Amino acid sequence: MGGSQTTFIMIKPDGVQRGLVDEIIGRFEGIGLRMLGRRDLTPPLELAETHYAVHKERPFYPDLIEFITSGPVVAMAWNGEDAIASSRKLIGATNWEDADPGTIRADFARSIDQNIIHGSDGEETAAFELGLWFPGGLGD
Repeated sequence: MGGSQTTFIMIKPDGVQRGLVDEIIGRFEGIGLRMLGRRDLTPPLELAETHYAVHKERPFYPDLIEFITSGPVVAMAWNGEDAIASSRKLIGATNWEDADPGTIRADFARSIDQNIIHGSDGEETAAFELGLWFPGGLGD
């Protein structure tokens, strides 16, 4: 299928505030992915706006930017076999009510607006997001 890939995953402010970081990291490790990089930060406005620029014309954009800059996030790079697809499956549907049981969002999210986690949806998106959140590279 996809072979070895690296994807971008971000635990959003609600996940950090609720103390879910270790649980979520454990779930990614549990599906055989390896963390290549991690940054804990409160995203500056410019970073948040660039990350979510694709949604700029949508009515929820201002609330999304306010939320994602409201507190610390954990930005991570994960690598492994089919990392993008397997991460998306682990994360679950954007709307927590539609997420499969056992996914991160089904287990922890309680709002479509504050849904615990973000994951890249394809190789191009992953490359863009990894470059944005890890501008100095991942090292290894």
